[in-house]
Amino acid sequence: MSIRITTEILGELPKLSEIAISSSLTTSWIRGGDGLIGFGKYKSHSVRGPKRFADASLWWRNELSQLSIHNNVHGSGTGPILFTSFSFLESEESELVIPEIIVGRKGGKSWITWIGEEQQPSIGTRILEEQSLELNWGAGSVSEVEWQSRVSRAVEKIKNGDLEKVVLARDLSVATNREIDVQTLIQRLESEYPSTWVFLVENLVGATPELLVRLSKSLVTSRVLAGTIRKTGDEAKDLTLAATLAKSSKDLEEHEYAVRSVADALAPFCSSTNVPDSPFVLHLSNVMHLATDVTGVVNDSATPVDMFTVIKALHPSAAVCGTPTDDARDVISEIEGMNRERYAGPVGWIDARGDGEVGIALRCGQIAPDKKKIRLFAGCGIVAGSNPDDELAESQAKLLPMRTALTTL
Repeated sequence: MSIRITTEILGELPKLSEIAISSSLTTSWIRGGDGLIGFGKYKSHSVRGPKRFADASLWWRNELSQLSIHNNVHGSGTGPILFTSFSFLESEESELVIPEIIVGRKGGKSWITWIGEEQQPSIGTRILEEQSLELNWGAGSVSEVEWQSRVSRAVEKIKNGDLEKVVLARDLSVATNREIDVQTLIQRLESEYPSTWVFLVENLVGATPELLVRLSKSLVTSRVLAGTIRKTGDEAKDLTLAATLAKSSKDLEEHEYAVRSVADALAPFCSSTNVPDSPFVLHLSNVMHLATDVTGVVNDSATPVDMFTVIKALHPSAAVCGTPTDDARDVISEIEGMNRERYAGPVGWIDARGDGEVGIALRCGQIAPDKKKIRLFAGCGIVAGSNPDDELAESQAKLLPMRTALTTL
């Protein structure tokens, strides 16, 4: 027996993060006011191992085969949606969620999708309750001093010719006096970081500036970030810093590795690709990044390109792992000293046609099941010219979005 799933046009909506529905918010993918949010869970599933992307694709296709889809809107992101959050390493669990109710908005058009025979769910505006959230900051898996020592070890390996670049991550743990209100947290992130993709999947929440891949019909896009400098808040000084970043040999070297890894991974799927000659400087509220948008036209073949196959080819990129990939992964396992879980893994959504947007889970935190703890993550690209003090400062800047959002709850 098929399960009915219906998609209908909606009228004008408040901000997606402010929408209230009877079921609790479970998933999110918002950028600049547009995106998708999900409420409740119709189905969820976990995958792990070397075939996790293929297993996720098989599970999604099987679930779609059991749905009777009535889509009166059409277009990318309409109809049933799978939210994905893959682990960095294949040995860890990756999470898949199909929400019961999905609300979407793009280019002034809004729609709702729900599963079941019931009438369209009613939508309201969520009223926030102001409560004081006490934060007790704990230590990470390794101390700041020890992490700097590990950066030094990585630089030594690079100078010895063991590899060209490696990304080292660190974490912080935070305990709270009450449950973390994840919808309010998303509102704060959406407000402060409108040019990022604000995501939520199985309690992994964050605001990533990096798009691993967008697939829309025959066009594939990937936004690559590597090379970072912290903002001062002074406009004139920040313009000078932006110019410095754009000319920094250390940051340009790091960025080149990341762009090259993405372009090489996309090439087999594309009849043509476009890789700009030089990066632009992406300005966020707390940091600036060197950024490059790599685009391509998907091969016109009888077999459609599967989004999961593209994700597998792209992950892990040099931006979150290093170069060469296998050597960098080995160094991470040897000296990083923590379990990344789903941090730096692919996160986003895929629709029934295979279109979707998947970012890299950066600037994020993993909320504990009791919602009274959260583990924050940040990582830095280490190359031959890296300095441990500078890398620590960069990691602190990358932790700031989540730290700030938590302190305003």
